[in-house]
Amino acid sequence: MPGEQPHLYETLDERFRSGRCDAGDSRLETLFDGCRWAEGPVYVPAGRYLLWSDIPNDRLLRWDETTGSVGVFRSPAGFPNGNTLDGRGRLVTCEQGARRVTRTEHDGSVTVIADRFRGKRLNSPNDAVVRSDGSVWFSDPEFGIASDYEGHRGESEIGARNVYRADPASGEVRLVADGFEGPNGLVFSPDERRLFVSDSLANHIRVFDVREDGTLGGGDVFAACANGTFDNIRFDDRGRLWAAALHGGVHCYDPDGTLLGRVLVPGTVANIRFGGARRNRMFIAADTVLYSLMMSVTGTAALPGADRRPQ
Repeated sequence: MPGEQPHLYETLDERFRSGRCDAGDSRLETLFDGCRWAEGPVYVPAGRYLLWSDIPNDRLLRWDETTGSVGVFRSPAGFPNGNTLDGRGRLVTCEQGARRVTRTEHDGSVTVIADRFRGKRLNSPNDAVVRSDGSVWFSDPEFGIASDYEGHRGESEIGARNVYRADPASGEVRLVADGFEGPNGLVFSPDERRLFVSDSLANHIRVFDVREDGTLGGGDVFAACANGTFDNIRFDDRGRLWAAALHGGVHCYDPDGTLLGRVLVPGTVANIRFGGARRNRMFIAADTVLYSLMMSVTGTAALPGADRRPQ
């Protein structure tokens, strides 16, 4: 029955309960168990399916919402990690092994969006978001070149772990934020005026102001993780930030940075994504499993800028 379930939801601030963040399903639904390390779920509304990465097995998997069937979408796949959609519904993938960010066209061909910065190979792109102007923003830690488990062991040519912006017209890759230990998940606020970036190795989330020219300012710590390690992050339509916190489940933060509550997921939570017909279904990639949780909160739109109101 719907309602607060102590074994699934943990309330740390009354706003978690009053905001009905805990009034969804009382249990997690297992959609698939058979990955080596599941990451990067992205829901495709037009096809009613979900794609996600199984990094060590070097494949993208596909779950069909109408039948519940699971199959291989692409293999080999460049040891993929984060996935997202652009404004035309095309798949954007961070390929750790290939050290690049790609776009899958509607005809199935693959276009390279970014693979170098100032002539040097990227480290191992991890997560990406697309702004409504078509620009692709992505994090570039060294997780995929640290060993042969999630990519190919190698040296960093850049010598730093940064966040970049790829221009939609020129293809230019610009450095937008640095000073990270392990930049990971990133997401724009619903109005696109701020960019949030999780730093897994520093155990915090930083927030930047997005200027009119596409550069960033600020970079203060929005939230620190005392229980777990932050991975990817997503917004609901009430401005609350939901964070995959590895061993800490899924954390929910108020816009003021207060930790409101947690969804207590077994295992190690790597990535989350809102999807489904009403965007109130959270897909959770944890260890070898892809979970689903029908919630009483609604995520922001799948396509960039779709939730923005005309000025």
